[in-house]
Amino acid sequence: MQFSVLDLSPVPEGSDARQAIANTIDLAKRAEAAGYHRYWMAEHHNMPGIASAATSVLIGHVADHTSTIRVGAGGIMLPNHAPLAIAEQFGTLATIHGDRIDLGLGRAPGGDQAVYHALRRGMQGGDRFPEDVAELIGYLGDAPAGARVMAHPGQGTHVPVWILGSSLYGAQLAAHFGLPYAFASHFAPDALEDAVAIYRRDFKPSAQCEKPHFMLAANVFAADTDEEGAYLRTSMQQAFVRLRTGTPGKLPRPVRDIDAEVGIQMRQAVDQALRITAVGSPESVERQLSQMIERYQPDELILTGQIHDHAARLKSFEIAAKILAG
Repeated sequence: MQFSVLDLSPVPEGSDARQAIANTIDLAKRAEAAGYHRYWMAEHHNMPGIASAATSVLIGHVADHTSTIRVGAGGIMLPNHAPLAIAEQFGTLATIHGDRIDLGLGRAPGGDQAVYHALRRGMQGGDRFPEDVAELIGYLGDAPAGARVMAHPGQGTHVPVWILGSSLYGAQLAAHFGLPYAFASHFAPDALEDAVAIYRRDFKPSAQCEKPHFMLAANVFAADTDEEGAYLRTSMQQAFVRLRTGTPGKLPRPVRDIDAEVGIQMRQAVDQALRITAVGSPESVERQLSQMIERYQPDELILTGQIHDHAARLKSFEIAAKILAG
């Protein structure tokens, strides 16, 4: 089974975006050497702790510093953009880097109403998502005769398009278009089982995919011991609490007593949302990942881990790669 990386290019407390991007390049190189199949980044806006807002720019930077791993978006929030602009960006990436570029598309805004206003987009953008997906795919495919608008570069590059989602809507859309489907189970797993069942049941073969291809997203906090893995995890727990309470910031430093930091009830609520997580020693992480794979039967697994210390983040992904590579 293929396994991949989702990197939000986290900006830890005490650091800055420049260092976060340098850390992303370091992780991408090591992920390539460790056997990871894809290296994806995601579009988020107005979040001090995430440095991947200009996602296509960062994808190009990572692709420049790697040679074999697939690099792409997990994802581009299409309601924020004109389909032609995204086709030109990813067509350019594919023209430069060849068949290494992926384009995952999400329907969420990647920010709030203030962000939408700043992007000069209307909040109704999500309502056009199916039409925008079809238009974008058209710009990346072979140009129809007499087309008045074409993506240059873009037309004929056939950049693989994925649908991302955390609800039944995305599953239905991916099945309708015959596209691979990545579920955001690392932070919103409630509809996971139903969405995957609908996607597989209703899938219609397409030029891109003859059969369903489902990617499961999971958090991983791997370390030498269970205690150390749990300690590393507290950065993401705190960050998720701050996001939920409207005070997002840089990725917090880990703490030894997470309940004292955020309260038991809040910690339990966050852990429920982040339950598709493997944490602890190599033995514990292997057991938890095996259970996820057995239960959800993904065609591919994509791992993420918001870990404050860069060296610990590298080690976590290295441990996971050894486990998944067998």
